[in-house]
Amino acid sequence: MLAIIGGSGLTKLSTLAVAHREVVRTPYGEPSSALLYGQIAGRDAVFLARHGHGHTIPPHRVNYRANLWALKNRGATAVLAVASVGGIRTTGAGELVVPHQLVDYTHSRETTFFEGGDQQVVHVDFTHPYTPELRAKCLAAGAAAGILLTDGGVYGAVQGPRLETAAEVDRLERDGVTLVGMTGMPEAALARELDLPYAAICVVVNHAAGRGDSAAAISMEGIARVLQTGMGNVRRLLDHVAPRI
Repeated sequence: MLAIIGGSGLTKLSTLAVAHREVVRTPYGEPSSALLYGQIAGRDAVFLARHGHGHTIPPHRVNYRANLWALKNRGATAVLAVASVGGIRTTGAGELVVPHQLVDYTHSRETTFFEGGDQQVVHVDFTHPYTPELRAKCLAAGAAAGILLTDGGVYGAVQGPRLETAAEVDRLERDGVTLVGMTGMPEAALARELDLPYAAICVVVNHAAGRGDSAAAISMEGIARVLQTGMGNVRRLLDHVAPRI
């Protein structure tokens, strides 16, 4: 069963024919939202709103462990994470990117299921944080749907909830980062610990601070406009991805 984690701009999924919802309790507390079960393009799917259905949970307070555990426990076999990002090296707002790498700048988050104590320490391989096969299916679905997807990008996961300074974006670029967001970690690593195939679909909603039309300041109104169009393309894309999972 395909699991979709929706980020900013995707707190509900209109293309999901909802059959029922479930509030899941986990050993790690409550997930961000109830799980919505249904079908997309005739295939079973489950949806979780990362920031809550009312978008009330900031990135640094998302219970990533509870979210991933709940999806795995209820039968998810692959996770597609949707996120809005700022573009450092980008063709412009509205671009859809399927990243292939990431750099973690977050701190003070619960980052692992393996905390030691009476539990054996486990070191998972994280060389390629996004599952190549799942990325390939997303790219193939984009081609079939006539939706332009950028193949590859380096996601820089920052703490938030504030946006970055221009100097911070300069540093990210020196590190090789091309996209900046606030929710990519520890979500991707936790999925790996649970052996859940994981890929991300990123919507570039603005130039990062100090770049392009964000040179002086980032426009929240501009972000909102791009989100509306970008998430519409994501919904279309998911209709073509679901049958491939």
